[in-house]
Amino acid sequence: MKPQIRRLTLAAAAVAVLVCVLVWIGRRAPVPGVGAILVKRQDLTEVVNTNGRVEAIDPAVIRAELNAFVTKVGATEGKQVRAGDSLLKLDTSEAEAQLARNRQALLDAEEALRAARAGGPPDERAQLEADQRKSDAELERLRAEQTALERLAAQQAATQEEVSQNRLALTQAEATGKQIAARKEDLARRARLAVETSQLQVERSSADIASLAKMVRQGNLTAPIGGTLYLFPVHVGDYVHTGDLLAEIGNLARLQVRAFVDEPELGPVSPGQLVLINWDALPNQSWEGRTEQIPKTVVPRNTRTVGEVLCSVENASQNLLPNANVSVRIIVRQAKDALVVPRGAVRDEGNHRYVYVVEEAGLGGTTQLLHRREVRLGISSASDYQVIEGVREGEEVALPGDVDLADGIKVRAVIQRLSVGS
Repeated sequence: MKPQIRRLTLAAAAVAVLVCVLVWIGRRAPVPGVGAILVKRQDLTEVVNTNGRVEAIDPAVIRAELNAFVTKVGATEGKQVRAGDSLLKLDTSEAEAQLARNRQALLDAEEALRAARAGGPPDERAQLEADQRKSDAELERLRAEQTALERLAAQQAATQEEVSQNRLALTQAEATGKQIAARKEDLARRARLAVETSQLQVERSSADIASLAKMVRQGNLTAPIGGTLYLFPVHVGDYVHTGDLLAEIGNLARLQVRAFVDEPELGPVSPGQLVLINWDALPNQSWEGRTEQIPKTVVPRNTRTVGEVLCSVENASQNLLPNANVSVRIIVRQAKDALVVPRGAVRDEGNHRYVYVVEEAGLGGTTQLLHRREVRLGISSASDYQVIEGVREGEEVALPGDVDLADGIKVRAVIQRLSVGS
């Protein structure tokens, strides 16, 4: 019986030891499990994501310059046009009729101006010249006769009555000469006034003709440049008002995108950066471009404050259309073979950034502790940071979760399967 007693004693001792172990384990504080990820090297790209609007580069924008009905449309939206091609015709019949009347009025005014500069109406001038010659001839004759009669009267070869009659006729002729001179002076005065009046009439008629001719030309709209007629919202019978948009023409093989970048993200944006464009209307296609012009100011846009970054975009297929709303990705910085940690693993404290690194402790590394370590960061993506100083490749960095991370606490790290950058 002694061996059996010995076995029972050993069994009881083992049970007692097991109970003690279980009690000791039960009284120990549980070690919390935390997610962790290995610090790895990979290429990292910092991207500014925003929205934008497509625009033609230096387009020809045609607006109505008069109020009129559209009487003819000679082009089709979306088609190529050449410079000088007819686009549409507006009703300018009233202006054309007025233009004809004003041209006739100009001819009349120019004729009046020529006559006034010549001294007056030709018929009146001719009559005065004839009267002047006749008066001068009569005066010359009467003066000669007066001299002869006075000499003859002194010799008693002529009577005093003949002398007196000739003197009276001479006086009357001199009066007629003065009247003709007065008429000529009056004609000259009227001619000077007519020059001023006719000159004003010529200038007024010329201005009216230029204005009406311009209006008639504005009614015949032609393409000022060659390119794609990508906007043409008018139809025959439409009534357009001065300033209404009639057409837009541009080269669609190369466009620009006006990207609306939020103010806090403007810092790293500079000219020459790669731009990727997507449009919901063609979800399986994308376009590449480059930043061209960086804003000098920010402006309000709805509830945002943005800088408008101009980007050039190649559009060889001409599938991307002006005025389309697009999504924009600006590749602002890239780092090759960078040490990378998830953004969620990085904590902020003022101007300092830090992470919790999982370190082994105890004999054989049986215990894992968290240690707070300050880091210096480089570029960032939507999910990750580049770490320039503070961690090494292969170290484990704790991720946020249900456990409040703190320096020096014991943890049980569970390496996450997700890859950095996912």
